[in-house]
Amino acid sequence: MLKKFVLCLLAVSVFVLTGCSKKEEKSDLLATIKKRGELIVGVKYDSKPFGFVENGKLQGYDIDIAHLMAKRLLGNENLVRFVEVTPSNRISKLNSGEVDMLIATLTITPKRLEVVDFSVPYFYTGQAIMIRRGTSIKTVGDLNGRRVIIILGTTGERNLRYFAPEAILQGYKSYQDGFQGMLNRKAEALSTDDAIIAGFVMEHPEFMMLPQRYTQEGYGIAFRKGSETLSLQNEVNLAINELRRKGYLNYLKSQWLPSFSENFKK
Repeated sequence: MLKKFVLCLLAVSVFVLTGCSKKEEKSDLLATIKKRGELIVGVKYDSKPFGFVENGKLQGYDIDIAHLMAKRLLGNENLVRFVEVTPSNRISKLNSGEVDMLIATLTITPKRLEVVDFSVPYFYTGQAIMIRRGTSIKTVGDLNGRRVIIILGTTGERNLRYFAPEAILQGYKSYQDGFQGMLNRKAEALSTDDAIIAGFVMEHPEFMMLPQRYTQEGYGIAFRKGSETLSLQNEVNLAINELRRKGYLNYLKSQWLPSFSENFKK
């Protein structure tokens, strides 16, 4: 009887321990991607020149980075599937597992590092201000008491509340909606990353970007937190550092923002 009881106890112990180990075991995302044969990336469709649709084709700086990551991870730059994200839903789409990573003009901030992991920066930007030519706004301080458009889910709102606390902020869900607000004269200025503003100014010379940058931020590729993404993060960091070392990140900048330095900071 005692022997039978001991055997039953051992059997239960083995079952419990095995069950726990299987529950705690997490699949490696990089291995999953390679087995799947496809990299799933969240990107923006409305953020020229980083991610935008033109003539039915998705293109931009971030899109090229995604293709390069697919080539690094899977040996073929075309083995990538894009999922559209917005500033307000991109992190939830990542953490829900809908995408493997985000390459979506996502600036690296301490607050975001609490909920996602980031690669090393692949692009550096700064918060800037777009105005209609001929207005009296010259600096960020001039925004106090004026209507300013910001994009919800970005760092623009937090930064403006610090640098121009009396500005009257208007939040829009997308860059295109925010810019349409400027076209419709809903506000006197729009504040977001200088590289995004550059895309608007290139096509609409009636607007200009002020020379002042009141932040300096890096765009990073975002991953879900957890041990299952560590090998993927390491591989992506190696790829970004190699692209920077070989000058390819500067090449992409020259392709997508050819006059950024010369024309849009004046």
